[in-house]
Amino acid sequence: MTRINVDYYMPALQGQTDLRLHFFGMEECLPNHSWGPGLRDAYILHYVHSGTGTFTTGGTTYRLGAGQGFLIVPDMLVQYTADESDPWTYTWFGFQGVLAKTLLQRAHLNASHPVYEAGPDGGFPRFYEQLRAAMEGPGGDVLSQGILYGLLGELIRDCRDNGEAPRPTTSKEAYVRKAVGYIESSYSQKISIQDIARSVGLDRTYLSGLFKDQFGVSLQAFLLEYRMKRAAVLLHNLELSVSDVSRSVGYTDPFLFSKMFKKTIGCSPRSYREQQISSGS
Repeated sequence: MTRINVDYYMPALQGQTDLRLHFFGMEECLPNHSWGPGLRDAYILHYVHSGTGTFTTGGTTYRLGAGQGFLIVPDMLVQYTADESDPWTYTWFGFQGVLAKTLLQRAHLNASHPVYEAGPDGGFPRFYEQLRAAMEGPGGDVLSQGILYGLLGELIRDCRDNGEAPRPTTSKEAYVRKAVGYIESSYSQKISIQDIARSVGLDRTYLSGLFKDQFGVSLQAFLLEYRMKRAAVLLHNLELSVSDVSRSVGYTDPFLFSKMFKKTIGCSPRSYREQQISSGS
């Protein structure tokens, strides 16, 4: 058994779709304590406070110590193991949301680059204590959201201050970020790929290629996935009809919306809602 193993699971925050903290915790591991190989369904940031261990993903093994951390990406096979003679102590923060991938990209973190440097004096210990304190009083679910944004904001800032961080943002990345911002603010309108390209001043084919390079999907696929993920959350609200949800994510034709939802999520909006009701989600 471990010497310290503290888990906190967050209650669902109604209507929160952009970014939501699901759980966080701390573990002081015994020698050779290991998790995996296995898959997780959320983004999880681990931060090493002391000791050492290894993290394996995508066929690469990283040896990490105090002041370093690693990102677990959903549905990626991972394994992490504490050192035999100097086992690590780490905290973790698990979250999901339509902005999760975008914010992590801004911190230069993804499946291909899952390791980061925060430094022993970084904010991760402070954020963990803030979350613990928030959980002890009313409104902890709301307070936790602000703390999570602060954590990611510091990670984005630190990746630029750290001498070993990846290259600074290029003009291509700036164009992608601006396009993502346009989607986030306008997805509920009847926008087209041409509208998005025009908003950043690029040819639509070229911009779609930039999205393919950064996210692995075309601009059209990114927009569709963003809208359908928002729709999936809205369907939890039983006061909204499927047509209401359709209009809320930019589709004036509920039949087309249902077709796109099934293509992306794997079932119709009504079936999805029924599944969530039956499972109590």
